[in-house]
Amino acid sequence: MSGLLHKGAGGESGPSLTATKGLSGIFSPAFRSMTLTMVLAGAIMAGIGTAHAFDEKNFEKQKSSPWAVFRFGFSAYKHGHKAEAIEAYRYAADNGQVGASWKLAHMYAEGDGVARNDYEAFKFFNRIVQDDVEPGSPDDSYVSDALVALAGYYKTGIPDTPVKPNMAAAQDYYMRAAATYRNPDAQFELGKMYLYGEGVKESIRQAGRWLQLAAEKGHAGAEALLGNLLFQAGKTVRGLAMMTAALAHCAPDDRPWIRNMQEEAFALSGESDRRTAIALADTIWTTGSETAEK
Repeated sequence: MSGLLHKGAGGESGPSLTATKGLSGIFSPAFRSMTLTMVLAGAIMAGIGTAHAFDEKNFEKQKSSPWAVFRFGFSAYKHGHKAEAIEAYRYAADNGQVGASWKLAHMYAEGDGVARNDYEAFKFFNRIVQDDVEPGSPDDSYVSDALVALAGYYKTGIPDTPVKPNMAAAQDYYMRAAATYRNPDAQFELGKMYLYGEGVKESIRQAGRWLQLAAEKGHAGAEALLGNLLFQAGKTVRGLAMMTAALAHCAPDDRPWIRNMQEEAFALSGESDRRTAIALADTIWTTGSETAEK
């Protein structure tokens, strides 16, 4: 590999645990499309409008659905009552509400309202992936995200827990998320594994395949690495353009490694190629249609 191939500090791996999801992440299209029941409306009006105290017995007495309790927890969270939110999320999760398990996993992973505990997060993520969920179902985004998170834990392990580094397991979880759910973060991570030979046999061909799939979905880290591969393969302008486009819309944490890669490539290129690449990058950025095969 040329010295131009740099490992990203974090990429956009997703749901990686380093990239915090805002509350809007809960409202996936499937989530928004669900119809609130009368039970849910009653739970919100009676229990949330005044005190955000979670009363498990009251919810059981009213035979409230796990969905209603989840909504109660979300409202409590939104109003800053995170202790009550956690209790509600736990109740909903224990009664099969996948979104509640997902929210608890992220709260423990990020130390949001609780002491950070990666092993607790791991257990909640693991609970989510135990059941097979068909792509396109309301819960598939939760499962996809959980698979990526579990893969990340297996890559590094969790100190002082039964979760030890296991690259084979990491690859398996990334593959499930990438192939079954077409998760761009998983596709990016698989691309890096093949590019650098991490737990798998190094393969530029396989790396390019997975990076291209992620890049086609607008993944900045994948665009940058794929652009660098193209640059090294002699497709100078296209490679420079993809790296430049990636730099324009990457997350702040990814900007340093993408900028370093792009600047090294620009330093090795002629003025004419640079100008053409910058113009092409604008097209890539506005259309999002540039791929390695074009």
